[in-house]
Amino acid sequence: MPKVGMEPIRRTALVAATIEEIGAAGHLDVTVGQIAKRAGMSTALAHHYFGGKDQIFLAAMRHILREFGAEVRTALQHAPTPYARAEAIIAACFAPSCFDPSTISAWMTLYGRAQTNTDTARLLRMYQNRLHSNLSQALRALSAQPEEDARTLAALIDGLYLRAALARTSDANQARQTALRALATLTDTRI
Repeated sequence: MPKVGMEPIRRTALVAATIEEIGAAGHLDVTVGQIAKRAGMSTALAHHYFGGKDQIFLAAMRHILREFGAEVRTALQHAPTPYARAEAIIAACFAPSCFDPSTISAWMTLYGRAQTNTDTARLLRMYQNRLHSNLSQALRALSAQPEEDARTLAALIDGLYLRAALARTSDANQARQTALRALATLTDTRI
């Protein structure tokens, strides 16, 4: 008999194990068996809950995106003005949690797999659309061209994140400051 109430616990354990395994390997070239072993369960059980490695990875990235979304919402709660909202979004993009080595590996895997995997590309587009939407909303009161400026800032944020994450010696604070200077330039605000 299956243990009642264990499915959510096991799913959560598999998601965490996936992030850890990707972090340890630096890429998605890990097996479901390795993920299951790290989670303390059988490979068959991992397949039962998710079907395969792609589905486990997508669940792991959804988890990371939910955590990132919560970070953004928390930052926005303390942002009373449109400019402060844009600053809060930028700060969340360069938060320490985004630079955890396992999280960095998961993001790099997401970007790489989005080129060939439809579900992964959809998840990446969802993140990009949400970032653009949040930025353009904040920029509406600050810019004559909020949509274009939001696209520029979003591209800069992604590029700065990738550079900082891959450099390993780079300071996330430096990347955040660069994005904040761009925000000031685009909105003609002095910081």
